[in-house]
Amino acid sequence: MNSEHTDEEIAKKVQGGDRELFGILVERYEKKLLRYAKKFLVAHEDARDLVQEVFVKAYVNIRSFDAERRFSPWIYRIAHNEFVNVGKKRWKEKLFSFDLDILFPHPASREGADADMNTREIRRMLDACLDEIDAKYREPLVLYYFEDMDYREIADILRIPSSTVGVRLQRGRAMVKKLFVQLHGNYE
Repeated sequence: MNSEHTDEEIAKKVQGGDRELFGILVERYEKKLLRYAKKFLVAHEDARDLVQEVFVKAYVNIRSFDAERRFSPWIYRIAHNEFVNVGKKRWKEKLFSFDLDILFPHPASREGADADMNTREIRRMLDACLDEIDAKYREPLVLYYFEDMDYREIADILRIPSSTVGVRLQRGRAMVKKLFVQLHGNYE
């Protein structure tokens, strides 16, 4: 099977018993998931091991993948769960059982809301201050700006409403701007 096949077609073949094709999916996602791990986790010395664990879990659970849906949100969801589990052990902050962004979403959360800054500037600023951002805001920023996912895909991965994704992106960008200015003066 060559690289012209979609991730979903390859996953379906793997589900059908051609397990060797899973290596193609690993090749396609290894660098992306490694970048995601390094951006998501503050202490990322174990990122490579965690990504391998994500692939092991994806391989073991490949039959649960619905081949009628997109593969990337499915594997990113596995990665998200793995990274959160590791993060819970490491993060000093308390994880609450409820989320105010979900309970009280901000009404101004549309995908075009970031017209005031271009993506390159945001990425530069994120790289400078990502470790200082609360994980709740860091993860949607990484998925949106570094993994080029849309609100719907991010919502699927994080299991939150799309409007909450917009809220977290908006608040996360505001935090990044504030931190960047504190660290580097003006962001222009």
